[in-house]
Amino acid sequence: MKSEMLQSIVMVKGMLVLPEMVAEGAVIIKAGIIAEVLIGPEQIQSWLAHGGLNDGRAVSDGGVKVEGYRSLGLEIIEADGCYVLPGLIDVHCDAIEKEVQPRPNTLFPLDMSLLEFERKLPLHGITTMYHSLSLGVGLSLRGEHLLTQMVELIRSYREQRSVVRNRIHLRYEISYLPGLPIVKRYVDEGAIDYLSFMDHSPGQGQYREPGSFERYVMKNQSVSIDEVRTIVAELMENRRQIDWTGLEELGKLAVQRGISVASHDDDSRQRVDQLKGCGASVSEFPITLETALYAVQQGLHVCVGAPNIVRGGSHDKNLSAAEAIAAGAADIICSDYHPSALLNAIFRLVDEGITALPAAVRTATLAPAEALGIASEVGSLERGKAADLVIVDRYEGHPWVKRTIVGGKTVYTALTR
Repeated sequence: MKSEMLQSIVMVKGMLVLPEMVAEGAVIIKAGIIAEVLIGPEQIQSWLAHGGLNDGRAVSDGGVKVEGYRSLGLEIIEADGCYVLPGLIDVHCDAIEKEVQPRPNTLFPLDMSLLEFERKLPLHGITTMYHSLSLGVGLSLRGEHLLTQMVELIRSYREQRSVVRNRIHLRYEISYLPGLPIVKRYVDEGAIDYLSFMDHSPGQGQYREPGSFERYVMKNQSVSIDEVRTIVAELMENRRQIDWTGLEELGKLAVQRGISVASHDDDSRQRVDQLKGCGASVSEFPITLETALYAVQQGLHVCVGAPNIVRGGSHDKNLSAAEAIAAGAADIICSDYHPSALLNAIFRLVDEGITALPAAVRTATLAPAEALGIASEVGSLERGKAADLVIVDRYEGHPWVKRTIVGGKTVYTALTR
């Protein structure tokens, strides 16, 4: 994000969702960084006794007089008893592709699509987005030209201005053989932030059920059955030519460059082992509970979809995300294709008694931060981390974002009567 002089902020009257508990307290922000996390009246009083910010102002915080602040540019935010969460980190969301191409053969300008999509994210509490861009054939927005343009656009845009922390998740369809040099170049250049190896070919993974791949492509790409048959034939032929040694070298190179690697739609122990050998430390959307549990046993993070939780199950009749979390077989949730599902899934886990609020929040904050190697910077309300915070109220049972702060700057507020 563009560097700016940021004023000091005192956020008071909030129910802070910390990694292991929920507690009433205050958050002190200086220059975009969390300077202090104060729990209860005693810590606030102690902080004040040792100087605080002290500029002669007074604010009531649960009966405690927070008075005397030094910073003349001080901003005071009252959370009014709402939850204060760390900003959500979405490691897998391909909704930007739908923003570019909402219908088959209907493309919108990439810069417009990025700007319009980004401004939707803070109202869902998402402060770090790993835009999932796919390189492959037969599914969604896969063209090399569009992908390379979008990668360069995001890289350029985030250096100039941005509302949230825009990152790039490159999803590589391993049967798309011409794409391998492109992925290697991006890894070498450090142009991407996360890499996943996908295999959407028929007969395995997400498309184990006969005919499921063909039905999906025909529905989403407006192609004929003959065209689908051609796509399937090419995929199967390319799949037989996959250079697994090359993929292993590529995955290990990515890890050396500090880029986390993920597998995708694992449907067996053998598949987990195979992709772990290619550097994978995350298993995205395992197909069965047995596979998910095995991935955890092998030391991998397991990511499941928030829409699966909100809707009560998989649209492909695969693993239930809520069941996986309840069984300790998943520690990360992502929005997948529907950003508004992420915050709702967190509270759905709590409301259905699957886990407590701190654990539910960790699935979309600290756990993904740890998996992608950014936990020292973001992911929890802790001193020294970036001040990415979300104030969340509830309306008729639904979580509702009242304010989103990224790097100490308010990027979204909801006005109410």
